[in-house]
Amino acid sequence: MKSKLLAVVLGAFLIQPAFAETIGKDVDTLKSYSVEKKNEAVAYGKKMMSAADRDIKKLERKAAKASDETKAQFAQDAKDLRATRDAAKQKLDEMGKASGEAWDGTRTAFADAYKDLREGVAKAANKLK
Repeated sequence: MKSKLLAVVLGAFLIQPAFAETIGKDVDTLKSYSVEKKNEAVAYGKKMMSAADRDIKKLERKAAKASDETKAQFAQDAKDLRATRDAAKQKLDEMGKASGEAWDGTRTAFADAYKDLREGVAKAANKLK
């Protein structure tokens, strides 16, 4: 039991830097778009959201094969992920409607919401290991 817990904890630490680097690259890329490239930024944001959606679906499939206790625990995580995902989607929609003056704020708001979503996905994934 202790070795399994140690493996999960060590796995989380080993995965975390790569995960943080991926989020960082996505957010940095998004933040590099100026308002003149808003359509490209929104398209990139949609790709980011699609990737998160795919990861959430993978977690749902994995949870479906897990023990009843793990399924019950994941049900709450899934509810939280859906709420976080919906909030990120709303921020993406707002970014798509932003004008010049609001661009930086809406772009940053979506980047922050996306980061929260991806961190939630990572936490849920670590619980399913």
